[in-house]
Amino acid sequence: MRIGLLTEGGYPYVGGDTGLWCDRLVRGLGQHEFDVYALKSGRQQEDDGWVPIPPQVRRVRTARLWTAGDDGAPLGRRARRRFAEHYGELLGAVCGLGEGSAAELADRFGNALYSLAELARDTGTLTGALRSDHAVTALERACRAPGAPRAAHEARVPDLLAVTDHLARALGPLSLDWYGEDALAAVDLCHATSGGPAALPGLLARHFSGVPLLVTEYGVQLRAHYLALGPDSAAPAVRSLLAAFHGRLAAEVYRRAEILTPGSSRARRWQERCGADRARIRTVHPGMDADRFAEVGEAPDRADADTLVWVGRIEPGRDLVSLLHAFAEVRKEEPHARLRIVGVPVGAEGEAYLAQCRALAAQLFPDEAEGLHAVGDNPVSFTEVGAPEAPTLPDAYAAGAVVVLSSVVEGFPVSLAEAMFCGRATVSTDVGAVVEVIGGTGLVVPPRNPRALAEACVALLRDPERRARLGAAARARALELFGVEQNIAAFHGIYLEIMSHCPVRRVAVDEAGEPLPFADPAEAHVPGHWTVPTLLRGSPEPVRAGAEGAR
Repeated sequence: MRIGLLTEGGYPYVGGDTGLWCDRLVRGLGQHEFDVYALKSGRQQEDDGWVPIPPQVRRVRTARLWTAGDDGAPLGRRARRRFAEHYGELLGAVCGLGEGSAAELADRFGNALYSLAELARDTGTLTGALRSDHAVTALERACRAPGAPRAAHEARVPDLLAVTDHLARALGPLSLDWYGEDALAAVDLCHATSGGPAALPGLLARHFSGVPLLVTEYGVQLRAHYLALGPDSAAPAVRSLLAAFHGRLAAEVYRRAEILTPGSSRARRWQERCGADRARIRTVHPGMDADRFAEVGEAPDRADADTLVWVGRIEPGRDLVSLLHAFAEVRKEEPHARLRIVGVPVGAEGEAYLAQCRALAAQLFPDEAEGLHAVGDNPVSFTEVGAPEAPTLPDAYAAGAVVVLSSVVEGFPVSLAEAMFCGRATVSTDVGAVVEVIGGTGLVVPPRNPRALAEACVALLRDPERRARLGAAARARALELFGVEQNIAAFHGIYLEIMSHCPVRRVAVDEAGEPLPFADPAEAHVPGHWTVPTLLRGSPEPVRAGAEGAR
């Protein structure tokens, strides 16, 4: 089977959000061939480079989303008229203009989206049109029309420009050359590793060539957009319009995908509320490498009985401030307790948050000396993986008897699952998929409640037998549910299910234009290349992409 793997800001780039599980998926399904189509989200990815590519990846094609790039030739008069009509219809559906039910609005949005894609294929690109004055005028017209949201009515020129720029980036995949017979039209299945722009090429491949679409969401893309569009990030008009657009796009993706695979029941509920058919949803937990944590998990006695450990990416959503206040309460009950925070700050905001947390720790816990001639020591330490105190990630988890998760925002809590692989008792806040992951093998408290967090930590620090029982149960649960093997087996079955119900119907013709029956026989999908349908698939040699596209 030939799979078109669609990513945004992830695989095959080093450090991408979906890099690890995509790499494990591709390597685990060696009987299939993969073509990777990657949308780059920033220049840093180009500098970091790619992860090692396995041989089953035949080609990698890339495209940028953060810059307009080459706008191409300007549209002619007839093409501009078509663009104004279809783009205006798309914006009308986003603003909820006109009469009709929710289903009719969804149809209008989808029809306008595919009409724009057909225009892009006819003209070569819509990049310039999506950023033009005509696009801004169409947006202003939709915002001022009767029936538009109140926030949209109040949109000013800077708001219109900001929304137009965002929509141009989100709709950038419309102008890509990924939909021809030598690209996505030649694959048997498109697998999008997230919703939003990453799934848009899959929607177009389905529209143009009938290629079925599978969408995996371990973090719901629509929810991420809602969180990013906070009150401090943009004006009300911008937030309202972009939230409506991404909601329409998510609904279209959920409606057209053959199967959706959320990573948790919480993500599943998001998809259902956005209109996804429950019968087409299969919950598939992320596949994680348990072997790297085996040594720690099989030797739980290595832990320091008085130490709490927090591991993760340092950013405001992790609420380390509440954790530090909770630890102040823990120290009142357990004076010898220590807290190790192991993590890397995310961007400038993360750096500022780390500095804030360091200052708070110094204020709450002045350096303490055991005697008159001893050097003071702070019970809270901040380290990164790779430092002498935590040379590897398993060593970070091994350092403490209890692993703490204090987040106020979570999707699938990867650090919690890793702690479970290490056989550690855990204390977590009730956010995201925490309860689903932990499943009764750890203590769960409300978020933003330092006192409850402290009481749970003290309870486990004082009861080593309970810690041991919870840690053993957590490791058994993680091995059963979150291993790589379970993830790969699930997707292998889903691939076969989709192919059995939605095979791609291709018609091959000879030089005279006459149909060639059996040109793409069933055994072409059997590993081993029993046949090579050259008319349809072209050369099987791997192709690697440069800065833009394949070469």
